Amino acid sequence: MTQQTATRISPLAGKPAQPSMLLNVARLVTAYYTQVPDWSVPAQRVAFGTSGHRGSALEASFNESHVLAITESICHYRKQQNISGPLFMGIDTHALSEPAFASALEVLAANGVEVMVAKNGEYTPTPAVSHAILTYNCGRTKGLSDGIVITPSHNPPESGGFKYNPPHGGPAGVEVTAGIESMSNEFLKNNLKGVIRIPFEKALRASTTHQHDFLNSYVSDLGSVIDINAIRAAHIHMGADPLGGAGVHYWGAIAERYKLNLAVVNEIVDPTFRFMTVDWDGKIRMDPSSPYAMHGLIDLKDRFDIAFACDTDHDRHGIVTRSTGLLPADHYLSVAVHYLFQYRPKWSIDAAVAKTVVSSQMIDRVAAKLGRKLYEAPVGFKWFVDGLRDGSLGFCGEESAGASFLRLDGTVWTTDKDGIIPALLSAEITARMGRDPGELYRELERELGEFFSERVDAPATPEEKKILAKLSPQQIRSPNLAGEKIRTVLTQAPGNQAPIGGIKVIAESGWFAARPSGTENIYKIYAESFRGADHLRLILEEAQTLVGCALAAPVANSQ
Repeated sequence: MTQQTATRISPLAGKPAQPSMLLNVARLVTAYYTQVPDWSVPAQRVAFGTSGHRGSALEASFNESHVLAITESICHYRKQQNISGPLFMGIDTHALSEPAFASALEVLAANGVEVMVAKNGEYTPTPAVSHAILTYNCGRTKGLSDGIVITPSHNPPESGGFKYNPPHGGPAGVEVTAGIESMSNEFLKNNLKGVIRIPFEKALRASTTHQHDFLNSYVSDLGSVIDINAIRAAHIHMGADPLGGAGVHYWGAIAERYKLNLAVVNEIVDPTFRFMTVDWDGKIRMDPSSPYAMHGLIDLKDRFDIAFACDTDHDRHGIVTRSTGLLPADHYLSVAVHYLFQYRPKWSIDAAVAKTVVSSQMIDRVAAKLGRKLYEAPVGFKWFVDGLRDGSLGFCGEESAGASFLRLDGTVWTTDKDGIIPALLSAEITARMGRDPGELYRELERELGEFFSERVDAPATPEEKKILAKLSPQQIRSPNLAGEKIRTVLTQAPGNQAPIGGIKVIAESGWFAARPSGTENIYKIYAESFRGADHLRLILEEAQTLVGCALAAPVANSQ
């Protein structure tokens, strides 16, 4: 077993990307077409993580073979489920997204699938695809649509990603992805026998390929989910940074359509993402919840009443306030919940607050203060889809800065994460309350208590990740955590009893959770204390020891 070590902050973190770090785009795209994955190597197979398959062409984990196999498997799934409506397909700005789009369209067209692609080759945020699926399917019981989003989210420039959204508009559930994954790997094993395709130019001209105006369809409907009039009336000065992502042209369209005082601080699209500041580990990563990746926008905070950014596919948000700088994701989620359930009178009185098991207990306390039920699910937005669709979940949020919420009238907006509406909500909150979300969070702290939280990443082999995902309460050997008796050890989420893919250990004054990353060879420890920074550090230290021992025991026993 490898020695587990805590997160080490790179000396380059928060500094501009150096030329030597930049992606060789030509080499990456060449690898996409020339490297053939070896099915016998687990790391080169199709593997759906929290949301979709991700990898890099340079590591033979995201190549043309993967995309062809997955797309053919989706075509088979559609036939099995009698999904006969159009498939909405969008891409982000990663270098591998364009080649993957071409490969996917070749297969979809060969299979006779009606495909809706963005008008004029526009990049398409994940929420715009979810919105399009739900809008098309509204009132229909047959001939339903679904979608594909080609994105590795906020991951580094060399990454590629491929997601499938069924007719419910959100990320495909475990049962669906397991079937697609299995079939895709059979295609890989058999050298793509059974995969059909036609040349890309022919696929583009096919009678089944249509253009769809994702941008205007989404932007023109924003008034149904955000109180745009309140923002405009207060003359809030907003700054938006698309981080070179799929929403790069959406922000200007939003400002123009709704006559908002909104400035786009960066309109550059470059697959090397050379304009980014480097993340905590010395990698370029478009993570709007990272103070290192967000250094450029944080430096501009005093120019705006409120500023915000979204990741590459615009399904995550980062909120920058004058009072606080970059607001930690859990802090903003708490403020958003506190505001929304008071200023959305048409929402059902039974609509619950939803969060993932690794999100702050401040959200629990806000929900209790509001008299709202709390729904706690594993990491992954797929667990919130049904509740958003039927309006039983008013707001859904993840610690990693992903969220979505209902329209003003209490009906569904998107069933996938949407980074744009939480960003605009921060402006609505500032306009309505006369204080920014950072100031409002401090008010919540004074009333409900101060929370100290941190996430630590540590390296883990694929084998260790599998062990961690299947830990049992019996493998936590200590009865105490940071001097307090352990009250509960969870391996299933309280809201739906689904496995959390790791473990959560709860004591009186704090907790930690450990789970493997779905996309990188690391595991993550989340910890929170209600007693202070020193107590938090103690929880983190003991958490790493407990997890290290739990990982070591099965390995030792197998030798």
